Amino acid sequence: MKQKPKIKAIIFDIGGVLEINKTPLVQRKKGVFRHKGVHEYVSQKLGISLDQYFDSIDTYYTKSMEGRISETQTIKHIANNLKLPERKTKKLFKKAYSKNFQTNKQLYREAFNLKKKGYKIAILSDQWHLSKPVHIKTRYAKKFNAVVVSCDVGVRKPNPKIYKLTLKRLKVRPKEAVFIDNQLWNIKPAKKIGINTILFKNNEQCLKALKKLGVDI
Repeated sequence: MKQKPKIKAIIFDIGGVLEINKTPLVQRKKGVFRHKGVHEYVSQKLGISLDQYFDSIDTYYTKSMEGRISETQTIKHIANNLKLPERKTKKLFKKAYSKNFQTNKQLYREAFNLKKKGYKIAILSDQWHLSKPVHIKTRYAKKFNAVVVSCDVGVRKPNPKIYKLTLKRLKVRPKEAVFIDNQLWNIKPAKKIGINTILFKNNEQCLKALKKLGVDI
């Protein structure tokens, strides 16, 4: 019987995994739930409707997330559309992300313990230029073997290229890696190229799943 490849690397998503939503889930339409959070916070602070807010950030949000415009361009366009000074725009979004997310310190500790045991650890995350400064905390990120962020590398999940890039930077094969994400649509493409996956629900469930894959927790 062919032996399964040993796990050598664990790859963590940020939003919903290493950074946890503080806000409760709300129903958007029948059977569809999501966290009431950053976008609602900003629109309420500015006294505009959510639709008006989304119209204001629309294409620039996507372009920023995919690294098709720079941080400077992102802030300039968003500030102009929201009729705010650029400095105030940055401050508003920083506060919005800080208020709506909390750092999953336990999972970070587990990640760093895994590194001490000889595993490689990585961050793989979709971020735009106004969320990155809050979510990609330097004091944590510098301890990872690889940090792959969509706005920096010009590609986002669920494009297979971003998973393959992460594997390349870690110098591991797909079957030697585990990818942890809280969204099924990001899990599926990773699994399709051979990466072990865990759909994150909470820390306890995640650690049990890692152990089941043979990771020394």
